[in-house]
Amino acid sequence: MPIFTIVAGARPNFMKIAPIIHTFQKQQKAGTNVVYRLVHTGQHYDKKMSGDFFDQLNIPEPDANLGGGGGTQAEQTAAIMIAFEKELMENRPDLVIVVGDVTSTLACSIAAKKLQIDVAHVEGGIRSGDLSMPEEINRMVTDSITDHFFTTSEIANSNLRKAGVTEEKIHFVGNTMIDTLKAQMPNFKKPEGEIFENLSPGNYFVMTMHRPANVDQEHSLKAMIDAILEGTCGLPIFFPVHPRTAKNLQNLGIQAPNLHMCEPLGYLEFNYLVKNAKGVITDSGGVTEETSVMNVPCITLRDNTERAETIHLGTNELVGTDPKKLKPYLEKIMKGEWKQYQGIPLWDGKTAERIVQILTESYS
Repeated sequence: MPIFTIVAGARPNFMKIAPIIHTFQKQQKAGTNVVYRLVHTGQHYDKKMSGDFFDQLNIPEPDANLGGGGGTQAEQTAAIMIAFEKELMENRPDLVIVVGDVTSTLACSIAAKKLQIDVAHVEGGIRSGDLSMPEEINRMVTDSITDHFFTTSEIANSNLRKAGVTEEKIHFVGNTMIDTLKAQMPNFKKPEGEIFENLSPGNYFVMTMHRPANVDQEHSLKAMIDAILEGTCGLPIFFPVHPRTAKNLQNLGIQAPNLHMCEPLGYLEFNYLVKNAKGVITDSGGVTEETSVMNVPCITLRDNTERAETIHLGTNELVGTDPKKLKPYLEKIMKGEWKQYQGIPLWDGKTAERIVQILTESYS
């Protein structure tokens, strides 16, 4: 009887684990002899960043919460590793499943391998080439000790082959985050609150920013927001503010009648906004995947991306962090001249089924 431990810790993880859990649950109901255990590392412990997602995505309560939130990245990594090692010693699985590229992914992979437990990395092989991003280090270290790589694209497969990963370890399965998107699209709901009362589909923008290159330098943050305000020609901009960004915005005192800042939104509310937006301006990798599948124009305020397929086949354009480069891209959106989604292979809503089939066959 195979035993799997699924790890999640931060907001981007929850969309990725939900369809895997739902597939395991279906197998159990069908009489398949499989056991899974869900461990929440506690990396994101705020309800808006964590609890709401469990509710909305119908994820069961975790079997364990490690309480690893807070502190510096090193402190957080150490706290999660210590707590997860104890969890594994008390509830030893055949395999640990980690997803994405957050601190929890790295910490739990190391703890598992040091106890001689196999690791599967969902979303393995993606690379930005930018070592200034903590996520890139997390990806590289996790992939250096992973046993099963579940990949989202041929680009990820190629990255792994170049790193010397053997073919039998690479499983091109698609994107579990798109499984969640496709399953939950009928449930998207308009956010509550006065600022959302007069939403006009196709006549507003959505913005997210949280990366240090964009939000830590007050002068460049102000210049970027000024450029966005100018290029969107007075259309409403809805900006769910990441906790990291809120303090800097407060110091700057940025205000405009069409700039609507709010707290982080639940998954269903945020993607309602995205699906009905004229365009999205972001520095998030995951948002570029969702906008592509929903065929919504997306501008990425980064100099590199680990999700190049969203540029080649999706609706994403990599603009960079220089506010002066933004204008022609916004003009193209305003004129309705943006490129269309071409379809990304295996982003079909069935990725989790492929993952679970491979795992149950490998560990039966």
